[in-house]
Amino acid sequence: MEHSTLVKNESKSAVPPFSGNGKRGKVSLTDEKIISDLLPQKFGKLGMLWVSVLVAFCLVGMFAYFLQLKNGLIVTSMRDYASWGIYISNFVFFVAISLVGSLITAVLRLSGVHWSTPLTRISEIIAVSAITFAAIIIIVDMGRPERFYNLFIYGRLQSPIIWDVTVITTYFFISVLLLYIPLLPDMKILLAGKEKKGIYRLYSFMGSFWKGTHYQFRISKRAINILCIAIVPVAFSIHTVTSWLFATTYRPGWDSTNFGPYFISGAFLVGAGGVSVAMYVFRRFYKLENYITYDHFDKMGKIVVMLGMLYLYFNVNEYLIPAFKMKKPEEGFLNGLFTGEFAPLFWSAIFGGMIIPMIILLFKRGRTPFPMFLCGIMIVVGAWFKRYLIVTPTLLHPFLPMHNVPASYKHYFPSWEEWAIACGSLAGALLVITIFARIFPIIPIQETLIEQHEKEHN
Repeated sequence: MEHSTLVKNESKSAVPPFSGNGKRGKVSLTDEKIISDLLPQKFGKLGMLWVSVLVAFCLVGMFAYFLQLKNGLIVTSMRDYASWGIYISNFVFFVAISLVGSLITAVLRLSGVHWSTPLTRISEIIAVSAITFAAIIIIVDMGRPERFYNLFIYGRLQSPIIWDVTVITTYFFISVLLLYIPLLPDMKILLAGKEKKGIYRLYSFMGSFWKGTHYQFRISKRAINILCIAIVPVAFSIHTVTSWLFATTYRPGWDSTNFGPYFISGAFLVGAGGVSVAMYVFRRFYKLENYITYDHFDKMGKIVVMLGMLYLYFNVNEYLIPAFKMKKPEEGFLNGLFTGEFAPLFWSAIFGGMIIPMIILLFKRGRTPFPMFLCGIMIVVGAWFKRYLIVTPTLLHPFLPMHNVPASYKHYFPSWEEWAIACGSLAGALLVITIFARIFPIIPIQETLIEQHEKEHN
Protein backbone atom coordinates (compact mmCIF):
# COMPACT_ATOMS: atom_id res chain seq x y z
CA MET A 1 0.00 0.00 0.00
CA GLU A 2 1.40 3.39 -0.93
CA HIS A 3 1.01 6.77 0.65
CA SER A 4 -0.05 9.33 -1.91
CA THR A 5 2.07 12.45 -1.81
CA LEU A 6 -1.07 14.51 -2.02
CA VAL A 7 -3.70 13.27 0.40
CA LYS A 8 -7.30 13.01 -0.82
CA ASN A 9 -8.62 16.49 -1.47
CA GLU A 10 -11.35 17.91 0.77
CA SER A 11 -14.02 20.15 -0.77
CA LYS A 12 -13.76 22.80 1.94
CA SER A 13 -12.74 26.34 1.23
CA ALA A 14 -10.38 28.30 3.39
CA VAL A 15 -11.85 30.98 5.63
CA PRO A 16 -10.00 34.16 6.60
CA PRO A 17 -7.37 33.47 9.27
CA PHE A 18 -8.41 36.28 11.56
CA SER A 19 -11.73 37.59 12.76
CA GLY A 20 -12.50 41.27 13.09
CA ASN A 21 -11.11 41.56 16.61
CA GLY A 22 -7.68 40.43 15.50
CA LYS A 23 -7.84 37.03 17.19
CA ARG A 24 -7.42 33.70 15.53
CA GLY A 25 -10.52 32.29 13.87
CA LYS A 26 -11.23 28.66 12.97
CA VAL A 27 -9.65 27.75 9.65
CA SER A 28 -10.33 24.84 7.31
CA LEU A 29 -7.77 24.39 4.55
CA THR A 30 -7.89 22.37 1.34
CA ASP A 31 -4.88 20.38 0.17
CA GLU A 32 -4.43 22.69 -2.83
CA LYS A 33 -4.33 25.76 -0.62
CA ILE A 34 -1.84 24.19 1.81
CA ILE A 35 0.47 23.24 -1.05
CA SER A 36 0.07 26.64 -2.72
CA ASP A 37 0.76 28.49 0.52
CA LEU A 38 3.80 26.45 1.50
CA LEU A 39 5.61 26.15 -1.83
CA PRO A 40 8.77 28.29 -2.08
CA GLN A 41 8.07 31.86 -3.14
CA LYS A 42 10.09 34.09 -5.43
CA PHE A 43 11.73 37.15 -3.93
CA GLY A 44 10.01 40.47 -4.39
CA LYS A 45 11.81 43.82 -4.39
CA LEU A 46 12.21 43.75 -0.62
CA GLY A 47 13.60 40.21 -0.77
CA MET A 48 16.11 41.14 -3.46
CA LEU A 49 17.18 44.16 -1.42
CA TRP A 50 17.65 41.94 1.64
CA VAL A 51 19.78 39.48 -0.34
CA SER A 52 21.83 42.33 -1.82
CA VAL A 53 22.58 43.76 1.62
CA LEU A 54 23.64 40.34 2.94
CA VAL A 55 25.85 39.71 -0.10
CA ALA A 56 27.44 43.15 0.36
CA PHE A 57 28.29 42.36 3.99
CA CYS A 58 29.73 39.00 2.93
CA LEU A 59 31.90 40.62 0.24
CA VAL A 60 33.25 43.24 2.66
CA GLY A 61 33.98 40.45 5.14
CA MET A 62 35.81 38.45 2.46
CA PHE A 63 37.88 41.50 1.53
CA ALA A 64 38.79 42.04 5.20
CA TYR A 65 39.79 38.39 5.47
CA PHE A 66 41.93 38.76 2.35
CA LEU A 67 43.76 41.61 4.08
CA GLN A 68 44.18 39.45 7.17
CA LEU A 69 45.64 36.62 5.11
CA LYS A 70 47.92 39.04 3.29
CA ASN A 71 49.20 40.99 6.31
CA GLY A 72 48.67 38.53 9.15
CA LEU A 73 46.76 38.81 12.42
CA ILE A 74 48.47 42.13 13.09
CA VAL A 75 45.51 43.77 11.29
CA THR A 76 43.35 42.66 14.24
CA SER A 77 43.45 44.17 17.73
CA MET A 78 44.32 40.81 19.29
CA ARG A 79 47.63 40.75 21.14
CA ASP A 80 49.45 38.49 23.60
CA TYR A 81 46.82 38.85 26.31
CA ALA A 82 43.59 39.34 24.35
CA SER A 83 44.45 36.51 22.00
CA TRP A 84 40.79 35.63 21.51
CA GLY A 85 38.48 38.37 20.29
CA ILE A 86 35.14 38.64 18.55
CA TYR A 87 36.04 35.69 16.32
CA ILE A 88 35.77 33.34 19.29
CA SER A 89 32.77 35.30 20.58
CA ASN A 90 31.13 34.65 17.20
CA PHE A 91 32.11 30.99 17.36
CA VAL A 92 30.51 30.51 20.80
CA PHE A 93 27.42 32.42 19.62
CA PHE A 94 27.03 30.25 16.51
CA VAL A 95 27.45 27.06 18.52
CA ALA A 96 24.88 28.34 21.01
CA ILE A 97 22.16 29.25 18.54
CA SER A 98 22.69 25.99 16.63
CA LEU A 99 21.30 24.06 19.61
CA VAL A 100 17.81 25.23 18.63
CA GLY A 101 17.69 22.32 16.18
CA SER A 102 17.86 19.79 18.98
CA LEU A 103 15.44 21.80 21.16
CA ILE A 104 12.63 22.19 18.60
CA THR A 105 13.13 19.11 16.44
CA ALA A 106 14.37 16.49 18.88
CA VAL A 107 13.21 17.37 22.38
CA LEU A 108 9.69 18.48 21.40
CA ARG A 109 9.25 15.67 18.84
CA LEU A 110 10.34 13.01 21.33
CA SER A 111 7.99 14.57 23.89
CA GLY A 112 5.05 13.98 21.55
CA VAL A 113 4.48 17.70 20.94
CA HIS A 114 2.80 18.17 17.56
CA TRP A 115 2.26 21.93 17.55
CA SER A 116 5.98 22.43 16.82
CA THR A 117 5.72 20.88 13.32
CA PRO A 118 5.71 24.26 11.46
CA LEU A 119 8.85 25.26 13.38
CA THR A 120 11.00 22.16 12.87
CA ARG A 121 12.43 23.07 9.47
CA ILE A 122 13.02 26.68 10.52
CA SER A 123 14.98 25.51 13.55
CA GLU A 124 16.99 22.95 11.59
CA ILE A 125 18.12 25.38 8.88
CA ILE A 126 19.15 27.82 11.63
CA ALA A 127 21.12 24.99 13.25
CA VAL A 128 22.85 23.92 10.03
CA SER A 129 23.77 27.44 8.92
CA ALA A 130 25.00 28.38 12.42
CA ILE A 131 27.16 25.32 12.92
CA THR A 132 28.61 25.76 9.41
CA PHE A 133 29.75 29.29 10.15
CA ALA A 134 30.97 28.25 13.60
CA ALA A 135 33.45 26.00 11.80
CA ILE A 136 34.34 28.74 9.29
CA ILE A 137 35.00 31.37 11.95
CA ILE A 138 37.42 29.05 13.75
CA ILE A 139 39.48 28.79 10.56
CA VAL A 140 39.34 32.60 10.25
CA ASP A 141 40.72 32.88 13.78
CA MET A 142 43.77 30.83 12.81
CA GLY A 143 46.82 32.81 11.79
CA ARG A 144 47.88 30.08 9.36
CA PRO A 145 44.70 28.41 8.07
CA GLU A 146 46.69 26.32 5.59
CA ARG A 147 47.96 24.35 8.60
CA PHE A 148 44.46 23.31 9.64
CA TYR A 149 45.14 19.76 8.48
CA ASN A 150 47.70 19.41 11.29
CA LEU A 151 44.80 19.26 13.71
CA PHE A 152 43.81 15.91 12.24
CA ILE A 153 47.33 14.58 11.74
CA TYR A 154 48.87 15.59 15.08
CA GLY A 155 45.77 16.14 17.23
CA ARG A 156 45.88 14.66 20.73
CA LEU A 157 42.92 13.06 22.47
CA GLN A 158 43.85 14.91 25.69
CA SER A 159 43.08 18.25 24.04
CA PRO A 160 39.56 19.76 24.45
CA ILE A 161 40.03 21.25 20.97
CA ILE A 162 39.95 17.74 19.47
CA TRP A 163 36.80 17.00 21.48
CA ASP A 164 35.24 20.18 20.13
CA VAL A 165 36.11 19.36 16.51
CA THR A 166 34.66 15.87 16.94
CA VAL A 167 31.32 16.90 18.45
CA ILE A 168 30.87 19.84 16.06
CA THR A 169 31.43 17.56 13.06
CA THR A 170 29.04 14.96 14.48
CA TYR A 171 26.39 17.55 15.28
CA PHE A 172 26.70 19.05 11.81
CA PHE A 173 26.05 15.74 10.03
CA ILE A 174 23.14 14.78 12.32
CA SER A 175 21.59 18.24 11.81
CA VAL A 176 21.95 17.96 8.03
CA LEU A 177 20.23 14.55 8.09
CA LEU A 178 17.44 15.90 10.31
CA LEU A 179 16.98 18.67 7.77
CA TYR A 180 17.19 16.42 4.70
CA ILE A 181 15.17 13.32 5.60
CA PRO A 182 11.91 15.14 6.56
CA LEU A 183 12.35 17.16 3.34
CA LEU A 184 12.12 14.05 1.12
CA PRO A 185 8.30 13.71 1.08
CA ASP A 186 8.07 17.34 -0.03
CA MET A 187 10.42 16.66 -2.95
CA LYS A 188 7.71 14.83 -4.87
CA ILE A 189 5.46 17.87 -4.54
CA LEU A 190 8.28 20.17 -5.63
CA LEU A 191 9.06 17.97 -8.64
CA ALA A 192 5.44 18.35 -9.74
CA GLY A 193 5.84 22.14 -9.80
CA LYS A 194 6.91 24.42 -12.63
CA GLU A 195 10.24 25.64 -11.36
CA LYS A 196 13.14 26.56 -13.63
CA LYS A 197 15.32 23.77 -14.95
CA GLY A 198 18.22 24.50 -12.60
CA ILE A 199 16.13 24.23 -9.44
CA TYR A 200 14.17 21.28 -10.91
CA ARG A 201 17.44 19.40 -11.44
CA LEU A 202 18.38 20.10 -7.83
CA TYR A 203 15.05 18.68 -6.64
CA SER A 204 15.51 15.66 -8.91
CA PHE A 205 19.06 15.06 -7.67
CA MET A 206 18.03 15.29 -4.02
CA GLY A 207 14.75 13.39 -4.03
CA SER A 208 13.80 11.70 -7.31
CA PHE A 209 14.16 8.30 -5.59
CA TRP A 210 11.36 9.16 -3.15
CA LYS A 211 8.16 7.41 -4.30
CA GLY A 212 6.10 7.89 -1.15
CA THR A 213 5.62 4.19 -0.46
CA HIS A 214 4.53 2.89 2.93
CA TYR A 215 7.95 1.26 3.32
CA GLN A 216 9.79 4.52 2.63
CA PHE A 217 7.62 6.40 5.14
CA ARG A 218 8.26 3.72 7.76
CA ILE A 219 12.04 3.81 7.22
CA SER A 220 12.01 7.61 7.22
CA LYS A 221 10.08 7.78 10.50
CA ARG A 222 12.43 5.30 12.14
CA ALA A 223 15.51 7.19 10.91
CA ILE A 224 14.16 10.51 12.21
CA ASN A 225 13.44 9.00 15.63
CA ILE A 226 16.96 7.56 15.82
CA LEU A 227 18.48 10.91 14.83
CA CYS A 228 16.33 12.75 17.37
CA ILE A 229 17.55 10.45 20.12
CA ALA A 230 21.17 10.71 18.98
CA ILE A 231 21.25 14.49 18.62
CA VAL A 232 20.23 15.23 22.23
CA PRO A 233 23.44 13.95 23.91
CA VAL A 234 25.50 15.34 21.04
CA ALA A 235 23.83 18.75 21.48
CA PHE A 236 24.59 18.72 25.18
CA SER A 237 28.15 17.60 24.43
CA ILE A 238 28.86 20.28 21.82
CA HIS A 239 28.26 23.18 24.17
CA THR A 240 29.66 21.40 27.22
CA VAL A 241 32.90 20.73 25.37
CA THR A 242 32.94 24.32 24.10
CA SER A 243 32.62 25.49 27.71
CA TRP A 244 35.50 23.20 28.66
CA LEU A 245 37.74 25.06 26.21
CA PHE A 246 37.39 27.97 28.63
CA ALA A 247 37.07 26.11 31.94
CA THR A 248 40.26 24.09 31.41
CA THR A 249 42.20 27.33 30.84
CA TYR A 250 43.35 28.68 34.19
CA ARG A 251 42.00 32.22 34.11
CA PRO A 252 39.81 34.37 36.41
CA GLY A 253 36.21 34.03 35.32
CA TRP A 254 36.80 30.75 33.51
CA ASP A 255 37.94 28.68 36.47
CA SER A 256 34.43 27.34 37.03
CA THR A 257 32.67 23.96 37.24
CA ASN A 258 29.39 25.74 36.39
CA PHE A 259 30.37 26.47 32.80
CA GLY A 260 28.79 23.38 31.17
CA PRO A 261 25.16 23.91 32.28
CA TYR A 262 25.69 27.69 32.14
CA PHE A 263 26.56 27.47 28.44
CA ILE A 264 23.82 24.94 27.61
CA SER A 265 21.03 26.92 29.29
CA GLY A 266 22.18 30.10 27.52
CA ALA A 267 22.33 28.24 24.21
CA PHE A 268 18.76 26.99 24.48
CA LEU A 269 17.60 30.52 25.34
CA VAL A 270 19.27 32.22 22.37
CA GLY A 271 18.11 29.40 20.09
CA ALA A 272 14.49 29.87 21.18
CA GLY A 273 14.90 33.63 20.72
CA GLY A 274 16.26 33.09 17.21
CA VAL A 275 13.31 30.88 16.26
CA SER A 276 10.90 33.49 17.63
CA VAL A 277 12.43 36.08 15.28
CA ALA A 278 12.31 33.68 12.32
CA MET A 279 8.69 32.76 13.09
CA TYR A 280 7.61 36.38 12.87
CA VAL A 281 9.61 37.15 9.71
CA PHE A 282 8.42 34.12 7.74
CA ARG A 283 4.87 34.49 9.01
CA ARG A 284 4.65 38.08 7.86
CA PHE A 285 6.56 38.06 4.58
CA TYR A 286 5.51 34.58 3.42
CA LYS A 287 1.86 35.04 4.50
CA LEU A 288 1.90 32.00 6.79
CA GLU A 289 -0.73 33.18 9.29
CA ASN A 290 -2.69 29.93 8.80
CA TYR A 291 0.31 27.82 9.83
CA ILE A 292 2.32 29.87 12.34
CA THR A 293 -0.51 31.03 14.54
CA TYR A 294 -0.95 33.05 17.72
CA ASP A 295 -0.95 29.75 19.56
CA HIS A 296 2.57 28.99 18.35
CA PHE A 297 3.82 32.34 19.61
CA ASP A 298 2.06 31.82 22.93
CA LYS A 299 3.66 28.43 23.48
CA MET A 300 7.10 29.51 22.28
CA GLY A 301 6.85 32.51 24.60
CA LYS A 302 6.27 30.22 27.56
CA ILE A 303 9.27 28.11 26.55
CA VAL A 304 11.42 31.25 26.30
CA VAL A 305 10.36 32.35 29.79
CA MET A 306 11.20 28.92 31.21
CA LEU A 307 14.60 28.89 29.50
CA GLY A 308 15.25 32.49 30.57
CA MET A 309 14.62 31.64 34.22
CA LEU A 310 16.93 28.63 33.94
CA TYR A 311 19.68 30.75 32.39
CA LEU A 312 19.18 33.46 35.01
CA TYR A 313 19.71 30.85 37.73
CA PHE A 314 23.03 29.77 36.23
CA ASN A 315 24.08 33.42 35.83
CA VAL A 316 23.48 34.00 39.53
CA ASN A 317 25.40 30.80 40.24
CA GLU A 318 28.26 31.91 38.00
CA TYR A 319 28.84 35.31 39.59
CA LEU A 320 27.48 35.11 43.15
CA ILE A 321 29.97 32.61 44.57
CA PRO A 322 33.14 34.26 43.15
CA ALA A 323 31.80 37.66 44.27
CA PHE A 324 31.09 36.29 47.76
CA LYS A 325 34.63 34.88 48.12
CA MET A 326 36.23 37.74 46.15
CA LYS A 327 39.60 36.09 45.71
CA LYS A 328 42.24 38.58 44.67
CA PRO A 329 42.65 37.34 41.06
CA GLU A 330 38.85 37.43 40.57
CA GLU A 331 38.47 40.92 42.05
CA GLY A 332 39.64 42.91 39.04
CA PHE A 333 37.65 40.74 36.66
CA LEU A 334 34.37 41.08 38.64
CA ASN A 335 34.85 44.80 39.28
CA GLY A 336 35.39 45.32 35.55
CA LEU A 337 32.10 43.54 34.81
CA PHE A 338 29.93 44.98 37.56
CA THR A 339 31.18 48.56 37.87
CA GLY A 340 34.10 49.04 35.48
CA GLU A 341 34.62 49.46 31.75
CA PHE A 342 32.46 46.46 30.83
CA ALA A 343 29.60 47.30 33.22
CA PRO A 344 27.32 49.08 30.69
CA LEU A 345 27.61 46.15 28.29
CA PHE A 346 27.22 43.56 31.05
CA TRP A 347 24.08 45.03 32.62
CA SER A 348 22.58 45.74 29.19
CA ALA A 349 23.05 42.06 28.27
CA ILE A 350 21.57 40.88 31.58
CA PHE A 351 18.54 43.18 31.59
CA GLY A 352 18.01 43.77 27.87
CA GLY A 353 18.83 40.22 26.76
CA MET A 354 17.18 38.28 29.55
CA ILE A 355 15.19 39.97 32.33
CA ILE A 356 13.14 42.50 30.31
CA PRO A 357 12.11 39.93 27.62
CA MET A 358 11.07 37.51 30.37
CA ILE A 359 8.92 40.16 32.05
CA ILE A 360 7.25 41.03 28.73
CA LEU A 361 6.58 37.38 27.91
CA LEU A 362 5.00 36.66 31.29
CA PHE A 363 1.91 38.48 29.99
CA LYS A 364 -0.30 36.92 27.33
CA ARG A 365 -0.29 40.08 25.24
CA GLY A 366 3.51 39.90 25.23
CA ARG A 367 3.32 36.43 23.67
CA THR A 368 1.82 37.73 20.44
CA PRO A 369 3.79 37.99 17.17
CA PHE A 370 5.30 41.48 17.23
CA PRO A 371 6.23 41.59 20.95
CA MET A 372 7.72 38.10 20.57
CA PHE A 373 9.74 39.37 17.60
CA LEU A 374 11.12 42.29 19.62
CA CYS A 375 11.90 40.03 22.59
CA GLY A 376 13.65 37.58 20.26
CA ILE A 377 15.80 40.38 18.83
CA MET A 378 16.71 41.51 22.36
CA ILE A 379 17.61 37.97 23.40
CA VAL A 380 19.75 37.28 20.32
CA VAL A 381 21.62 40.61 20.48
CA GLY A 382 22.08 40.29 24.25
CA ALA A 383 23.37 36.73 23.80
CA TRP A 384 26.01 37.85 21.30
CA PHE A 385 27.34 40.51 23.66
CA LYS A 386 27.17 38.05 26.55
CA ARG A 387 29.54 35.78 24.62
CA TYR A 388 31.82 38.75 24.00
CA LEU A 389 31.85 39.36 27.76
CA ILE A 390 32.70 35.74 28.46
CA VAL A 391 35.79 35.99 26.27
CA THR A 392 37.31 39.48 26.50
CA PRO A 393 37.26 40.62 30.18
CA THR A 394 38.82 37.37 31.35
CA LEU A 395 41.72 37.63 28.93
CA LEU A 396 42.44 41.18 30.10
CA HIS A 397 42.68 40.03 33.74
CA PRO A 398 45.32 37.29 33.87
CA PHE A 399 46.48 35.79 37.19
CA LEU A 400 49.95 37.26 36.68
CA PRO A 401 49.79 41.09 36.56
CA MET A 402 50.72 42.84 33.31
CA HIS A 403 54.11 44.56 33.59
CA ASN A 404 56.16 46.40 30.99
CA VAL A 405 53.73 45.89 28.12
CA PRO A 406 52.40 48.44 25.58
CA ALA A 407 49.14 50.15 26.50
CA SER A 408 47.37 48.42 23.60
CA TYR A 409 47.95 45.06 25.32
CA LYS A 410 45.81 46.14 28.29
CA HIS A 411 42.72 46.93 26.25
CA TYR A 412 40.90 45.31 23.39
CA PHE A 413 38.54 46.83 20.85
CA PRO A 414 38.10 45.01 17.53
CA SER A 415 39.64 46.50 14.39
CA TRP A 416 37.45 47.23 11.38
CA GLU A 417 38.72 44.03 9.77
CA GLU A 418 37.46 42.02 12.74
CA TRP A 419 34.09 43.77 12.68
CA ALA A 420 33.80 43.25 8.92
CA ILE A 421 34.61 39.54 9.15
CA ALA A 422 32.30 39.02 12.14
CA CYS A 423 29.42 40.85 10.46
CA GLY A 424 30.16 39.01 7.22
CA SER A 425 29.88 35.65 8.97
CA LEU A 426 26.56 36.65 10.56
CA ALA A 427 25.31 37.86 7.17
CA GLY A 428 26.50 34.60 5.60
CA ALA A 429 24.44 32.55 8.05
CA LEU A 430 21.37 34.69 7.31
CA LEU A 431 22.03 34.36 3.57
CA VAL A 432 22.04 30.55 3.82
CA ILE A 433 18.68 30.64 5.62
CA THR A 434 17.28 33.09 3.05
CA ILE A 435 18.37 31.05 0.03
CA PHE A 436 17.07 27.85 1.61
CA ALA A 437 13.66 29.49 2.12
CA ARG A 438 13.64 30.48 -1.57
CA ILE A 439 14.43 26.97 -2.81
CA PHE A 440 12.64 24.71 -0.30
CA PRO A 441 9.42 24.88 1.74
CA ILE A 442 10.20 26.50 5.09
CA ILE A 443 7.26 24.60 6.64
CA PRO A 444 6.96 20.82 5.96
CA ILE A 445 4.17 20.37 3.40
CA GLN A 446 3.57 16.63 3.76
CA GLU A 447 3.48 16.72 7.56
CA THR A 448 1.09 19.68 7.44
CA LEU A 449 -1.23 17.80 5.06
CA ILE A 450 -1.24 14.72 7.29
CA GLU A 451 -1.90 16.73 10.46
CA GLN A 452 -4.67 18.69 8.75
CA HIS A 453 -6.44 15.47 7.76
CA GLU A 454 -6.00 14.01 11.23
CA LYS A 455 -7.67 17.12 12.71
CA GLU A 456 -10.56 16.86 10.26
CA HIS A 457 -11.15 13.19 11.03
CA ASN A 458 -11.09 13.69 14.79
